[in-house]
Amino acid sequence: MVAGSAGRVKGMAAALAACAGLAAVSAHAMQAAAAPKITLCYERADVLPWRTEDGRGLNFELLKLVGQRENIRFDFQSMPWKRCLAQLKANAVDGAFAVSFKSDRREIGEYPGGAAPDVSKRMHVDRYVLLRRKGSNVDWDGKTLSNVDGAVGAQLGYSVTDVLRSLNVTVDEGSQRSDELVRKLLAGRLAAAAVGGSDARTLLAGPFGPQIEALPRPLIEKPYFLLLSHQLVERQPELARRIWNAVEAVRNGEQYRKLEKSEVPAAAGKGKQP
Repeated sequence: MVAGSAGRVKGMAAALAACAGLAAVSAHAMQAAAAPKITLCYERADVLPWRTEDGRGLNFELLKLVGQRENIRFDFQSMPWKRCLAQLKANAVDGAFAVSFKSDRREIGEYPGGAAPDVSKRMHVDRYVLLRRKGSNVDWDGKTLSNVDGAVGAQLGYSVTDVLRSLNVTVDEGSQRSDELVRKLLAGRLAAAAVGGSDARTLLAGPFGPQIEALPRPLIEKPYFLLLSHQLVERQPELARRIWNAVEAVRNGEQYRKLEKSEVPAAAGKGKQP
């Protein structure tokens, strides 16, 4: 009799455990189903330490932490930069990263803070530098470009082209990649090339290094943001606000700061973003 009672108790305990397990699985499934899915595009290029074509880097680490914090599922899609912006403008994706501020890009999507972006909601800060051939007299004093005997190259669709035009130089933006710019530079087709800090370090350390040099002053340094689609901001303003606020919170959080400190070179500091 005692043995039978013990068996029934064990059976009931097993049944209760099974029910609890099913309930936990069900709750997890419901939570996953309830999590909004946000599709974000990014440039199909390796831009270390921020991102790689296959989805690694600090941009992804930051956004993954944002997703965990806010119970959001991010779907990352790599594509050429111009196409990414076109997809965002058409509301075919929910956002693009990392995007520097240009007033005309507000036709494409929305920045945190609108026409005057809230820098506290940035993903990070980035810089561009100028490369020249060794022996060239091209110079940059932080305000004026001098001894420019030809066009200055920049990658197609990148915001630095506006900066160069404001300096009254001819801009060549017919290249997709930074190494193409350097080949043009060495062939004498460019007077200088505007590239990001990350690309500059790679190029200077590579086979082109003995023939080129970076000017010491950055051409420009500015914040880069997660740009969200007009459709998302209009239809789900609270979700957009949560995402941007979480970007700030995660970027300032201990977990991400440790990652950033280990990945961002202390001297050169920053890479580049379009």
